[in-house]
Amino acid sequence: MSDERLHLPVLGDAAPAPRRRHPEWIRAVLPSKPEYFELRAMVKELQLHTVCESASCPNIGECWTRRALTIMILGDICTRSCRFCDVTTGRPLPADPDEPRRVAEMLGRLNLEHTVITCVDRDDLADFGAAHWAETIQRVKAACPAMTLEVLVGDFKGRTEHADIVLDADPDVFAHNLETVPRLSRQVRVQASYPRSYKILEHARKRGAVTKTGLMLGLGETLDEVREVLRELAGLGVDILTLGQYLAPSKQHLPIDRYVHPTEFAELEQFARAAGITHVVSGPLVRSSYHADGQAALVRELRAAKGLAPVT
Repeated sequence: MSDERLHLPVLGDAAPAPRRRHPEWIRAVLPSKPEYFELRAMVKELQLHTVCESASCPNIGECWTRRALTIMILGDICTRSCRFCDVTTGRPLPADPDEPRRVAEMLGRLNLEHTVITCVDRDDLADFGAAHWAETIQRVKAACPAMTLEVLVGDFKGRTEHADIVLDADPDVFAHNLETVPRLSRQVRVQASYPRSYKILEHARKRGAVTKTGLMLGLGETLDEVREVLRELAGLGVDILTLGQYLAPSKQHLPIDRYVHPTEFAELEQFARAAGITHVVSGPLVRSSYHADGQAALVRELRAAKGLAPVT
């Protein structure tokens, strides 16, 4: 969780700056159970990266205790500098050719029903990491044939031919997050582009994939702006949507503009469903992969409705 403080000047014997606390509806589970430490040891043994750790996710204690994690491929250094994200920005190392095998081994050991894999952005690579993605998906499916697999990818700078390399490997869910509303996109995602993101999501939907995206709230957006995005996503035919509260990982990241009350999340969920997005997960601690491990049955239903091959 972020430990944000109000930085007030201290004069003489003035009291220290008061600590800014999250509201009562935002409470994370502290890592304390054996399952958490067993999973952490396994991640370290196989030299893998997780977005749970690299992005300082507040849900890591709860999720890892359930043996649910989100592996992050293509290294742990991102070529982009999104102002909400705690993943390190810099010049990445070359992609590790053995990483797909280790990811498959890890997931094979865990015997999960559903999992999410994500990545850092690799704008330094000619295909933005698409071939590495494809090999990872293929190895994971071979090792875990009964598991449904969700991939959370970047925007490939709008190059749909690279998205096709990932789609051809047949992930069960193709996800790409918009993160915020168009007005704030340049400020929040910096090098990303709303039109490119829409293009990738629309292309995946036209390819027949189960598609998913997510937004963070509390960055300064208005309710009207959120509702307009939800209408557009319904028009794109997005299958699954997540809405969650933005929590600043540190004082160097974008500050929280406001805390969105749980009733507002519930109202936006109803609005999204009424707009035509059938599957919506909305709440303060929701993240794109939060409780996704319980969505195997839903993913199978969505694939069947699209005429896609069943997961054996």
